[in-house]
Amino acid sequence: MIYSSFAQVYDTLMDDSLYLKWRDYVTQQVPASQQPLLELAGGSGSLAVLLAQAGYVVSDLDLSAEMLALAEQKIAAAGLTIPLLQGDMQDLSGLPEYALVTCFDDSLCYMPDLSAVQTVFEQVYAHLQPGGDFFFDAHSLYQMDQVFPGYMYNYQTQDYAFMWQSYAGKLPHTIEHDLTFFVYDEAIDAYHPMIETHHERTYPVADWLKALAAAGFSDVSVTADFGQNPVQETSTRWFFHAKRA
Repeated sequence: MIYSSFAQVYDTLMDDSLYLKWRDYVTQQVPASQQPLLELAGGSGSLAVLLAQAGYVVSDLDLSAEMLALAEQKIAAAGLTIPLLQGDMQDLSGLPEYALVTCFDDSLCYMPDLSAVQTVFEQVYAHLQPGGDFFFDAHSLYQMDQVFPGYMYNYQTQDYAFMWQSYAGKLPHTIEHDLTFFVYDEAIDAYHPMIETHHERTYPVADWLKALAAAGFSDVSVTADFGQNPVQETSTRWFFHAKRA
C-alpha cells in the first residue's frame, strides 16, 4: 500500500467509532426527516456518509482539497450523492440556509482566536433556517491544560510509522501537536517523512457562550460525553447545541 498524501494517513488513523457517536448525538437531538444539513470541516466524509444514511440531506464543506477527494471516494462507495464544497467556514457566503449545521472533531479549536470563532458563529447563524440547530464540540480546559501537555503516541505498520507529540502553547489553553509520518514508497524502497504542526486553542465555557450570544444564538445547551452527561471538571470534550430563534 502506498499513501499518496498526509490526508490519507491521517484518515486511516482516525477512530471510526467516534463518527458513530457524533451521528448518534445529532440524531438523538433532532431526528432525521430529510432536513438539509451542512457539515463544516467535514474532512474525509466519514460522518457525512453516516448522516446521509441516517436521513439528512447533507452537504460537506472542508478547507482541504485532499480531504474532499477522500470524501468523494467514500460517498461514491456508499452510493450516495453529497455535494462537496471546498471553503473556509469563516465565509459561507453564497450558500443557502440549512435546518442543521454541524462542526465536530474539535474543528473550531483550530481557529486562531475567539474573534475568528465568533465569525464562524455569525456565518452559521446567517445560514440557519429560523428554528435551526447548530451542533459543535470543543476541547475542554482540562483536556487542553492537563491531558495534552506531554502527550505522546507512536504507531507503526509495514507501510508507515506515526509519531504524535503534544506541547503546551504560549497562550492560555493552547496546545501544539507535532505530527510526523514516515510513509513507505515502493518506487524508491524508502520512507518519506511528512511533518505537520497543529495548533489548537480553547476557552472557558462562558467565553464560548458569550461568542454564541454575540452571533445571535439565545438557546444553548452544553453537555459532555456526546450529550450523555453534564459537564464535569474532568470532562475532556464539551458538546454545544445552539438554536436559532
